Amino acid sequence: MTFHPLDPLTADEFTAAAAILARERGVGPGWRFASIELVEPGRHARSAFDRAGAVPERLARLVVLNRAENSTWVAVVSLSADALLDWTTVPGVQANFTVDEWDEADAALRAHPEVVAALARRGITDLDTVFIDTWTYGDAVIPERFRGRRIGWSDVWVRAEAGANPYAGPVSGLHFVIDVNTMELLDVEDSFAVDRPAVMGEYVPHLIPPRIRDLSRRPPLRPLDIMQAEGPSFTVTGHRVEWQNWSLRVGFNYREGMTLHEVSYRDGERVRPIANRLSFAEMVVPYRDPSVDHFRRTAFDIGEWGLGFMTTSLELGCDCLGEIRYLDAVLHNSAGEPYSIPNAICIHEEDNAVLWKHVDHDGGSEVRRMRRLVVSFHVTVANYEYLVYWRFYQDGNMECEVRATGIMVVTSLDAGQPHPNGTLVDTRTYAPFHQHFIVARMDLDIDGTENTVFRSETRVEPIDEANPLGLALTQRNTPIETEGFDDYDWATQRSWKVVNEATLNGLGTPVSYKLVPGGAIPSFFDPSSPVFQRAQVIGHTVWVTPGDETQRWPCGEFVNQSAVDHGLAEWTRAGRPVRNTDVVLWYVFGIHHITRPEEWPVMPADTVSFWLKPVGFFDRNPSLDVQPSAAGHAHGHEHHDPH
Repeated sequence: MTFHPLDPLTADEFTAAAAILARERGVGPGWRFASIELVEPGRHARSAFDRAGAVPERLARLVVLNRAENSTWVAVVSLSADALLDWTTVPGVQANFTVDEWDEADAALRAHPEVVAALARRGITDLDTVFIDTWTYGDAVIPERFRGRRIGWSDVWVRAEAGANPYAGPVSGLHFVIDVNTMELLDVEDSFAVDRPAVMGEYVPHLIPPRIRDLSRRPPLRPLDIMQAEGPSFTVTGHRVEWQNWSLRVGFNYREGMTLHEVSYRDGERVRPIANRLSFAEMVVPYRDPSVDHFRRTAFDIGEWGLGFMTTSLELGCDCLGEIRYLDAVLHNSAGEPYSIPNAICIHEEDNAVLWKHVDHDGGSEVRRMRRLVVSFHVTVANYEYLVYWRFYQDGNMECEVRATGIMVVTSLDAGQPHPNGTLVDTRTYAPFHQHFIVARMDLDIDGTENTVFRSETRVEPIDEANPLGLALTQRNTPIETEGFDDYDWATQRSWKVVNEATLNGLGTPVSYKLVPGGAIPSFFDPSSPVFQRAQVIGHTVWVTPGDETQRWPCGEFVNQSAVDHGLAEWTRAGRPVRNTDVVLWYVFGIHHITRPEEWPVMPADTVSFWLKPVGFFDRNPSLDVQPSAAGHAHGHEHHDPH
């Protein structure tokens, strides 16, 4: 039996959850299932299952939309008892957009005579070349006459030919406003037109013009084969992964995509908990260009759309290399019907150069190569791809890396027209500046649930009699006693340690893990900005709250058409204590994207990451027991003694 209470919902469970609402509340035609997700059982229920096999009640939470009434409802159902447990309306909010709505909006718009006429006025008559991309709204930019509706606004793009890059052909100044409940065209915004410049926006090899393709002098690469003849060193049992003293469970849902649970490390005879749950809770992408084409463009890729819904299947040799084990994912469409994403999650090992090494003067040497376990998934959100990697190392380190790639949004210009909020990337074409803020939600359990977050900073000691050369550095560790936020400080190399003050290592000091920040960027927003008011989480690097499974979304649950942030900024006003308790550490990191010509027409991956490193969690280097690799021999090289 591989079942565990944290296992994601199955296809049958999605069907059963939808059937309960159809039977009990008539949810069917005229409704949309915006989300169905597992209500994850708490620690006590999971402990009872691990200890005695007591299976907790299987619950699902659903958000459904009544299209005729434009009302949002939240339900909780028991899959175990086939029963509806809760049914509540949430006034004044809009549920997340669904993929079905995006597809249906495209079909409705391209068939509408006013859209066809607007395109014809631009000289666009072949609708097969047209790509319509519908975005959600923030409250501040909703036209007053459309308030109270569920609306989207659309960009228009035109391909140069079949299969070509649509994002290379923006139709500047033309946008459509649509009611996505009724699929009614509300407005055609035709504000200005630009003669289409001759650009080279293609990246598929056969579409790149010969004048560019023939310039290539890059020699071909020879094969690089990753082979593990005896198979990988990790095991996957259901959704449980074990490797080199590490153990974790992999989950998946519509909003966060991949989640990690019950991360622990076997230290001798002890299995030591490190993290209860790790995930990305929000991704905010504001475009920093107030022009007509971009002033509405602020995406909440997790809250408005969902990383799970945007997850793509991975391909061996392209997305993942080596001896791979995959996990499939199951989700649902807006009718509540399940579908599968094959190979949604990739699990594999990687060689990562040297783990540790020393060569003695007497000629003795010891070297160990580093191996790491990688658990990853990829998402495509319209023009961008986000590639997410959680890496586990033999020395107890954890690394989270995100690679952003895909295609930048661009806008056409008139000759000589200024573009102060973006970079020229092609002929009369600029890519606007923008930012990618990612919020990691980390429910850490360092040797247990009672933890404290300490701000850890380096201090330069003044020159005095004890420090005449000004060499002295000291480390100041300050406990965060009350929930709230903190900011990165380059001058003190500030980091944050999650400490279990009740557990001491063999040296007599408390055990901890340290968040080593990377990709920490300021928001560059005036606090009064309506965009910032929707996402106040991006104003600070770190937030600390007590554990509360009802507080999962840092900008609030319903960010579609939101006006204010109902998440961390609101929760932390309570001033709850966070010393020696179950704490959640929220880390805000990302990319301050000042666009470059070298990122056009397809963007090389831009990489950001952060680390979780043990600090006194172990008494010494935990990778001393890593076995030496078998010696290899290079061909065609001689060793020359320098003496």
